[in-house]
Amino acid sequence: MAGVLGLDTSNYTTSAAWFDGTGGDNTGKLLEVPQGALGLRQSEALFQHVKRLPAILEDLKAADLPRVLTAIGASTRPREVEGSYMPCFLAGESQGKAMASVLEVPFYACSHQQGHIAAAAWSAGRMDLLDQPHLVWHLSGGTTELLYVVPDGAMVQATCIGGTSDISAGQLIDRTGKKLGLPFPAGKAVDELSLQARDKTHFRVKVSDCTFSFSGIENKMNALAEGGTPPAEVCWYVLSSIIQGVETATQQALVRYPGLPVLCAGGVASNQLLRQRMTKACGAVFAEPRFSTDNAMGVAILTWRIHSKEGL
Repeated sequence: MAGVLGLDTSNYTTSAAWFDGTGGDNTGKLLEVPQGALGLRQSEALFQHVKRLPAILEDLKAADLPRVLTAIGASTRPREVEGSYMPCFLAGESQGKAMASVLEVPFYACSHQQGHIAAAAWSAGRMDLLDQPHLVWHLSGGTTELLYVVPDGAMVQATCIGGTSDISAGQLIDRTGKKLGLPFPAGKAVDELSLQARDKTHFRVKVSDCTFSFSGIENKMNALAEGGTPPAEVCWYVLSSIIQGVETATQQALVRYPGLPVLCAGGVASNQLLRQRMTKACGAVFAEPRFSTDNAMGVAILTWRIHSKEGL
């Protein structure tokens, strides 16, 4: 069996994946973040990735890694835009290039964001989206962007057309978690707590030309938490406010790009309430939760697509 290998070393997860044109698998592990912290310095993230990659690859090998690797790929930057750079991606890039050289196979680079899009499309059973224009929400710990995505050969090209003007949805959720004493990253805990809320109110997010601000929600969240509002209701308030902003921006985008499919990617896209509301509002499609969070699956998929196209 032949396939390709993909590596992704983001700011929070070390991961490796294989893909053979139809199926594949991903193995990953969250980086260790000190209790009470909201992230890691890049130097610490890079160190952890370098230290963990060998074990991650061993785990992937044990999970039916193809015997023959025909290409290797890695995410080398956060986005496919000029100046996009984070040192943590050097771990996957250097490891991938070294392995490709030893195995005498091609190495291909993509962005972390492109990988998210490909993983979400594949996991949702909508690989066809990679070959047509569509809208994508990239909702993660560091990103809340509404993207207009078009095919670019075997790759995809994403242009930001909206999203947050300040903090991301993931940052707001993690800050909520820290305020409530929840573990980092706080997405899962905030999601589960929100479902226990009785008082279901939210902040009216103002959206202009698909763009909004989340700082007002953060200020209100702090006031609610410090005023003794039950944690479940604080979590509901934050999540429902985020979703209202995302829904409204999507509606505005669909006026500009009528009829385009909407795909949701990134760790925040695994939120249950977001999935329900966006599916009902615009028929949005979502990755499986395990492929919504940071993973190398999309990197492997794009590596396969590029290699297959170049091999013709």
